[in-house]
Amino acid sequence: MSQFEENIEVKGARVHNLKNIDVSIPREKLVVITGLSGSGKSSLAFDTIYAEGQRRYIETFSAYARQFLGGLERPDVDKIDGLSPVIAIEQKTTSKSPRSTVGTITEIYDFLRLLFARASDAYSFNTGEKMVSYNDEQIKDLIKESFSGKRINILSPVIRSRKGHYRELFEQIAKQGFIKVRTDGEIRDLVKGMKLDRYKTHDIEIVIDRLKIDNNTDNDKRLMETINTAMYHGEDVLMVIDQDTQEVRYFSRNLMCPSTGISYPNPEPNNFSFNSPKGACPKCNGIGTLYEINEDKIIPNPNLSINAGALAPHGPEKKSWIFKQFETIAQRYGFSLNDPFKSIPEEAKQTILYGGNEKFSVESKTLGVTRDYKIDFEGVANFIENQYKSAESTSLKRWAKDYMDKVNCSECHGSRLRKESLYFKVNGLNIAELAQKDIIDLYQWFQELDSHLSDMQLKISEEITKEIKARLQFLLDVGLDYLSLNRSSKSLSGGEAQRIRLATQIGSQLVGVLYILDEPSIGLHQRDNEKLIKSLVSLRDIGNSVIVVEHDKDMIEHADYVIDIGPKAGKHGGEIISEGSPSELKTHHTLTADYLNGSKEIEVPEKRREGNGKVLSLKGCTGNNLKNVSLDIPLGKMIGITGVSGSGKSTLINETLYPIMNAHYFNGVKKPMPYKSIKGLEHIDKVIDINQSPIGRTPRSNPATYTGTFSEIRSLFAKIPEAMIRGYKPGRFSFNVKGGRCETCQGGGLRVIEMNFLPDVYVECETCQGKRFNRETLEIRYKGKSISDILEMTINEAVEFFEHIPKIHKKLKTIKDVGLGYITLGQQSTTLSGGEAQRIKLATELSKRDTGNTFYILDEPTTGLHFEDIRVLMIVLNKLVNKGNTVLIIEHNLDVIKTVDYIFDIGYEGGKNGGEIVAKGTPEDILKNKKSYTAQFLKKELIA
Repeated sequence: MSQFEENIEVKGARVHNLKNIDVSIPREKLVVITGLSGSGKSSLAFDTIYAEGQRRYIETFSAYARQFLGGLERPDVDKIDGLSPVIAIEQKTTSKSPRSTVGTITEIYDFLRLLFARASDAYSFNTGEKMVSYNDEQIKDLIKESFSGKRINILSPVIRSRKGHYRELFEQIAKQGFIKVRTDGEIRDLVKGMKLDRYKTHDIEIVIDRLKIDNNTDNDKRLMETINTAMYHGEDVLMVIDQDTQEVRYFSRNLMCPSTGISYPNPEPNNFSFNSPKGACPKCNGIGTLYEINEDKIIPNPNLSINAGALAPHGPEKKSWIFKQFETIAQRYGFSLNDPFKSIPEEAKQTILYGGNEKFSVESKTLGVTRDYKIDFEGVANFIENQYKSAESTSLKRWAKDYMDKVNCSECHGSRLRKESLYFKVNGLNIAELAQKDIIDLYQWFQELDSHLSDMQLKISEEITKEIKARLQFLLDVGLDYLSLNRSSKSLSGGEAQRIRLATQIGSQLVGVLYILDEPSIGLHQRDNEKLIKSLVSLRDIGNSVIVVEHDKDMIEHADYVIDIGPKAGKHGGEIISEGSPSELKTHHTLTADYLNGSKEIEVPEKRREGNGKVLSLKGCTGNNLKNVSLDIPLGKMIGITGVSGSGKSTLINETLYPIMNAHYFNGVKKPMPYKSIKGLEHIDKVIDINQSPIGRTPRSNPATYTGTFSEIRSLFAKIPEAMIRGYKPGRFSFNVKGGRCETCQGGGLRVIEMNFLPDVYVECETCQGKRFNRETLEIRYKGKSISDILEMTINEAVEFFEHIPKIHKKLKTIKDVGLGYITLGQQSTTLSGGEAQRIKLATELSKRDTGNTFYILDEPTTGLHFEDIRVLMIVLNKLVNKGNTVLIIEHNLDVIKTVDYIFDIGYEGGKNGGEIVAKGTPEDILKNKKSYTAQFLKKELIA
């Protein structure tokens, strides 16, 4: 084997801040790339190695296919040898479609559909009886056996419980040569012009034949022909009526209820898919939820009158068409638009909300004349609903949604499937019930399934269940035992989504592939870390190369090879400062090595804060898996919320506590999960949630625009004498406004190449070379720098540059303080990691004046942070708490957990076995709890 086959050789990499580096990465090994945030790890792994792999893949396409894709630019690297096909498993790759679930991503749901189509039993949704189906020969034998010696009628059902006069149908039946029909239980002769009451529901059957059942061979032949004809007209269903007893029996080639005759089509996999018209619930189209009008949101204060703004969508009185309609309705029902809404007649309320169409007359007592009026009104609620369903404008849809609630579909109760699909069962459960089970319970159910199947079902399902069990095992191996197959992919965290893709890749059993993962340990409790590492090792052992960008201590220590990039971040990084096995790494004098070998560490505070003695008390939380949880949060402290993945931390804090507080302080509209009561909100002035959602979704958004710094900088440029002479206003220096920007790229600095079935690719604008502005704008300079040069500055450089301009300096200094000195002012928000976006939000909040009574919520702020960055972040957060604020952190990182003042540990397990508070108190109190998983790992940190 040549050297190039043993290693991936990267020569002269200069992407972003990489300083012309050469690196040799061993193949078929677990390799960890580590280093400070912003040092160049992702630039090497994703922007160099993965980007080149993707480019080479596209080059294998035909010239015809490539013309639709455009050319992918080669990364700034001299050469890369020994590169295998590359698969990147990032945090941003899950679908945000409401139709995407854990089951569909992992393809387990596809195998479940196949199982139900091939090996399920069908039951009647009318009687609960097991459905039956027969071939024609069996039907003949059953009729002979059941009705031997009796006179029978054989009929074809054509109409079931539907309204109509059916005149045309009777004419059509007569033309086909039939002379009798049974309508609503009575056999009648077909006569010309025959019709039924169109407003009543009817059952209609064609009388195909009347015969006596005996052992005559000719009768056998006639019976067989009758069965064929009846099946043809009755769409594979026929009815047999005993002429003496009037007993009715149904027979069908399809699955059929023996008592009521309802039939289902023979099942196909699509009948169990909520993404197919054959299986999706017709009311919610397979989404499982609907938006319904909430009258309380339309009329938030019924004590107000219509003129005073009782109807929130329309506000107070305006001289508009709608208020004229309200006046007409008031005339009709005898009330005034100045009356409180609650006192107006109920009929009038219904007309205002749901519309009406009516003419009426009113006699004027003073003039003695009668005037005619007409109500022709859609209704406020109906208008809102129609806007939500059919408006093309996103803002109009969003407006309509403000007056609606998201509720479970009343027809399928959130199962997403048609009623018929839910009556196919395997071992007593339908497919929706299986999809609701936690992965660990579902795996156990499949382990015991074989003993509950018939021999025929067992033979059919053997290969299918084997595949399902293998895939469920992969999910268990990466610590996702608490998820269910029907969990929407939109609700997954970055770490969960990444581990699902990892499980799917292990299941695909590819060999000779290079996998690149971006911090797969995010959101994973230390207990489950071992499972993740085992999964990566198994991916390596079947013959793949695995590169992981990671800061986790356990992951680094289990790696075959570690590459440390540094020495600092941004322009001061981009070099390989250490490489080798984990034990070799510890002997080097780098920041990573210092934290690994213990010569540097994040200090445990000498004593925990006492707090301000006030408490925020939340009682009776029951959302998702929470088991009536009550929480007394001591204020003026740093609080840690810990627990294994899926134990209920996010449900308790992000989906219950935060929406309650947000609604109280800022009139937030998100509905909290169920709870009984909350006390102590008066002790806090405001709540700030600093999460990891992007600060912007387009390349136009950047740290300078998000923090408001760019507005100050533009005002500064507009005051430069030359700008004033030319008449330039602050808008001239905005890349979002015509005039100063480059019009080729419209101020984006990049042009978008749509890749159709691949993600969009951005290439530098050929006119402005990525500077975003036109030549005239760039001629205005402050201290020798153009507006474009300012955007290219790192935060560290900008802090020095604007040292004497307090408004700008203060905001930039806070970004530097949270450890983001390496990013540039104009860095596109799409290139920022979740952790970086979160810290920019934190910096924005820090630069505002705090009251000393603010409640901060942070969800895993250590995402993407090196040990040194965590130390810097904790200094900032401690400053906030020292001013009297409360900081609540949902976290798994032990360096953070050991420094907080108070911990709530949630568990014991994930999913349905979680949702309880296992332990609470100071970190030292937590150690005394024998059942807490967090305590077991925290002990190693606190008792060194």
